[in-house]
Amino acid sequence: MDNGNSAIKVCVGLSGGVDSSVAALLLKRAGYDVFALFMQNWHDASTTLHGECEWEEDRFVAEMVARKIGIPFYYVDLSEEYRKRVVDYMFDEYGKGRTPNPDVLCNREIKFDAFLKCALKLGADMVATGHYCRKETDENGVHHIFAGLDPGKDQSYFLCQLTQEQLSKAMFPIGGLMKSEVRRLAHEADLPSADKKDSQGICFVGKVSLPVFLQQKLKPSEGDIVEVYDAYYENDGQYAFVRDTLGSIMNDSSAEVNMITEYISEDKSSCTGRSACPFSMEKIAALDDQTLMRLSLPVKYDIQFETETYRSGKKHIKKTRYKENPFGKVIGRHDGAQFYTIGQRKGLNVGGHKDSVFVIETDTESNVIYVGEGHTHKGLSRSCLRISPEEIHWIRPDMVMASGEISRCKVRIRYRQPLQDATMIMRENGLFFLFDSPQRGITPGQFAVWYAPVDLGADDAPAETAVEMLGSGVI
Repeated sequence: MDNGNSAIKVCVGLSGGVDSSVAALLLKRAGYDVFALFMQNWHDASTTLHGECEWEEDRFVAEMVARKIGIPFYYVDLSEEYRKRVVDYMFDEYGKGRTPNPDVLCNREIKFDAFLKCALKLGADMVATGHYCRKETDENGVHHIFAGLDPGKDQSYFLCQLTQEQLSKAMFPIGGLMKSEVRRLAHEADLPSADKKDSQGICFVGKVSLPVFLQQKLKPSEGDIVEVYDAYYENDGQYAFVRDTLGSIMNDSSAEVNMITEYISEDKSSCTGRSACPFSMEKIAALDDQTLMRLSLPVKYDIQFETETYRSGKKHIKKTRYKENPFGKVIGRHDGAQFYTIGQRKGLNVGGHKDSVFVIETDTESNVIYVGEGHTHKGLSRSCLRISPEEIHWIRPDMVMASGEISRCKVRIRYRQPLQDATMIMRENGLFFLFDSPQRGITPGQFAVWYAPVDLGADDAPAETAVEMLGSGVI
């Protein structure tokens, strides 16, 4: 039955995966005029772990899906745009010691820009993708983005840089489904992608060895791996400043300041929603810009090691070693500080520790990696972060905060991290987030995304999904 949808031409970004396949299937069943467009964004198979052109298989599957559903299939090569706007940005950021998120960039620069323009040229009115998120448009024409219904698959984070203009052309047909339902629909329709595994690694590149991938442009350079001991923080002025400042704004002045992230698992670094905000909103508002700026800064490491000579073995051969230092120890070597990221524990190749060793800072200027032992190491936790004014992006322009305003919100600093309760503080020198609980592995270059709880009228909806994404910014 024609419900008016047949007049709307929708281009589905068909990747060959099950999610975009079911998105196309649902749109076709809903009566839209649907066509598929497969985009190739990467050619170089030498950078993937499998050493294969994964896009060739993806295109083959996508074409079979389109044929099965009964929709036209087109192909476009956007690899040059992808290299310039995503990959080159990645190289530049890693070279500066920052950790970018290529998936966020791919959506902002490719899927909903270069790809969107191509789709519009082919006559599309709208572009649909297989993202797990929900979109609604209110009576004022403002587009809202809500978390996907499946709390384990919500992908709103990856769309955090989209504009109202981009959202006006976007459709997300599977945002209200669970992943299991998507698989079921694919099987019932006998789609060739029904059992295809979810893609991994860098968006459109595939699973890669990041150091090998980055070495295309960033040269290896050996440097020291320095382990930082607890004693360092007892003498560090920045650590003391953060502790004392947090203590001064507590609701309960007699309560002990929590400086360490409660560890649960890699994906669930701390609990949220257990209790009320520990800080006084009035005291937070009274903090001046300089105090907030310093509160958002991480501890910096500068441990100097002196050498001494000694004689070793029966022949008393003269050797040189570092003197013992109460603040830290050189425990290994690395191939380049730019190849590592805060919170990383794999690839360090250092032994002799009871617990895992994590990167707590990468100093690309001196080419030194600082590490700490254990999930609760002081260097892994921070309570405040800042988004610089030029990096603040509001999805909802009507929600823009004025300087001096503060608001409660929920924040995510990495994909799949449980939403964290925080206080959002807007100032002339940036947007600050003061978390109720310290956060593990706050990483420069990543995106902080903020949400507001909403009532979606669904009693059975998981609390994690009853949120609207309001904005984002680069940490």
